[in-house]
Amino acid sequence: MGLVGIGVTASGDTDGGLRAWRRWWAPFGLRRWPVLRWLIRHIAGGLLSLLAASILIFIAASVLPGDPGAILLGHGATLQAIHATDARLGLNHSLVFRYFSWLGGLLHGDLGKSGVAVAQGASGTAAEVWPLIQGRLGNTATLALVTVVLLIPLSLGLGVIAAVRAGRLTDHVISAATVAMVSLPEFVVGTILIVIFFVVLHLLPPVSLVAPGQTALAHPNILVLPVATLLAVSLGWTVRFVRFGTIETLDSDYVRFAELNGIARWRVLRRYALRNALVPSIQMFAIVIQYLFGGVIVTEVVFGFPGLGQGLVNATLAHDTPEVQAIAMIFAAIYVTILIFADFLVVILIPRLRTQM
Repeated sequence: MGLVGIGVTASGDTDGGLRAWRRWWAPFGLRRWPVLRWLIRHIAGGLLSLLAASILIFIAASVLPGDPGAILLGHGATLQAIHATDARLGLNHSLVFRYFSWLGGLLHGDLGKSGVAVAQGASGTAAEVWPLIQGRLGNTATLALVTVVLLIPLSLGLGVIAAVRAGRLTDHVISAATVAMVSLPEFVVGTILIVIFFVVLHLLPPVSLVAPGQTALAHPNILVLPVATLLAVSLGWTVRFVRFGTIETLDSDYVRFAELNGIARWRVLRRYALRNALVPSIQMFAIVIQYLFGGVIVTEVVFGFPGLGQGLVNATLAHDTPEVQAIAMIFAAIYVTILIFADFLVVILIPRLRTQM
């Protein structure tokens, strides 16, 4: 009996200690914040996705045909100069060693050295990739953000109007216009805009040049045609998704019940229906915004806009492998960040999802 009593007492003390420790630790645990736990889990998944992307990007850039040193130096380069350039770029090491060396540099914020700069004899900071693409990143971000600022209200307005007037002339006009926008590629839209606004009307420049040391916002007129091109292609998708989500929400039981109680349709739409109608469109907006940051290559080439897309094309043609890898990784990081942010918005807008975490 004594031994049993001692065992029970010891067990009780142990359980009491565990409960006390759990009470002390609970405020610092993640169970109290399911959204934070979800966010940490998705950020970890995003980092793994970036790791996988880095492997694919490095391999794809490394298997480009031709000797980088010979391409960078040109046809008149000697064999000794080619080998020296390859050595300065670290190409004399194995593929695995080069990958981990590049990955270690990325983790420390080092994007590597530009092959073109190294071939021209630059060294130190002048040969690094980041100073060369920093301005291009700002230009692409400006182009994409201006487009997003216009895209969201236009998509919501046109989509809601088309849904409210479904089956009428307004809906048919908006739907036909969006179908036409989706069917036309960027270079066709850009060419049409150049013909209209430069060749015919002489209003806007056909080339969007940005002087060194300036930003794209210094001359807003050079942004009009590229932004209009991106908007024309993007609106075709977003307006249709907003329209579909709004129609589905307006046909729901709770909206009909609210209207039967005398609440005006626009008030029901603004206060109750619009939030639920937007949720299915968030992922589409995320995909379109991804395109605006990463898929602007064609638009930037058409208008000569000095952004990351144009820089990626130039670096690929010049066989500047470090710059190609750096720009591709920036695009990958933007993609992952936008997707995580879009999923986070869905969790915030739908309370029931937080209870399922």
